[in-house]
Amino acid sequence: MDDIPIPLPAQPARFMDRFRAHMRAKRLAYRTEKTYCLWVLDFIRFHKRRHPETMGAAEVDAWLSYLANQRHVAINTQKTALNAVVYLYRQFLERDLGELQFNKTNKGRRLPVVFSHEEAMQVIDAMNGVHQLVASLMYGSGLRVMEAVRLRVQDVDFSEQCLFIREAKGEKWRRTLLPHALLAPLRAQIDMALALHKRDLLDGYGAVYLPGALDKKYPKAATSSQWQYIFPAPNRAMDPRSQVMRRHHVGEQQVRRAMAAAMSRLDIRKKASCHTFRHSFATNLLKAGTDIRSIQELMGHTDVNTTMIYTHVVGAHARGVASPLDRS
Repeated sequence: MDDIPIPLPAQPARFMDRFRAHMRAKRLAYRTEKTYCLWVLDFIRFHKRRHPETMGAAEVDAWLSYLANQRHVAINTQKTALNAVVYLYRQFLERDLGELQFNKTNKGRRLPVVFSHEEAMQVIDAMNGVHQLVASLMYGSGLRVMEAVRLRVQDVDFSEQCLFIREAKGEKWRRTLLPHALLAPLRAQIDMALALHKRDLLDGYGAVYLPGALDKKYPKAATSSQWQYIFPAPNRAMDPRSQVMRRHHVGEQQVRRAMAAAMSRLDIRKKASCHTFRHSFATNLLKAGTDIRSIQELMGHTDVNTTMIYTHVVGAHARGVASPLDRS
């Protein structure tokens, strides 16, 4: 249940509690909140636990340069750290840092690892049950693992053959493809999830976690069928934040472990993860001639430049360019 926000006091007094409350008021994703808190705490610890209000641009520059020069973080990691402290000062403390002069990391951005279609299907076939269906959605619909396990019954539109991704990174909603091959398995999974929900209701439970303040706005929504997770956890558990016994969705780590086990049984020598399915979704669409703007929309990228990296992954060979050594 690490995707459920921790409770905060009604009137937060501690600095980090007030910082969290500010991010929630701005409706930042909980994962962004956790990431920003980790980097802000790292910034504070680097400066011997000085209060951020007593520091400014010079201290931010020193810390970001340390991340590049001593910790050798990747470009995107340093950017995330920068975003965290910029939010801290500009949004929360309402102080302009001016022009920062930190050393930028020189670790280049790596191209993502991708599966060929044959490799992706081998990995999926080596999995089973719920984990196999989750992996199929990651590859067939371009979902992140967290988006797949968080799918709710109302997110599937069988008539339009599409998925609505509502609890996405950055709280950006999008619509993506629902593969025809997954229609029957997904219907069966939903039937199983709703049967389990019906049994929970008979046992006096059945209220699912709702994001934001929806449980207060719609008191009956938590027990309605449309809000139930498509991939419910096998057992009910006590929600440590609300102290409510409920059934959450299957854990992301369970899917990751199932994929790692499948990979270990196959002779695919790539450093792959669950996210490799999402990368492979994009590259295979690109190889099939799908235009980059459509792929951007399906992936939920704000900036098309993020999507453009897949043009480098596909490479010249996929565009019909041959090595001179291969010419007859």
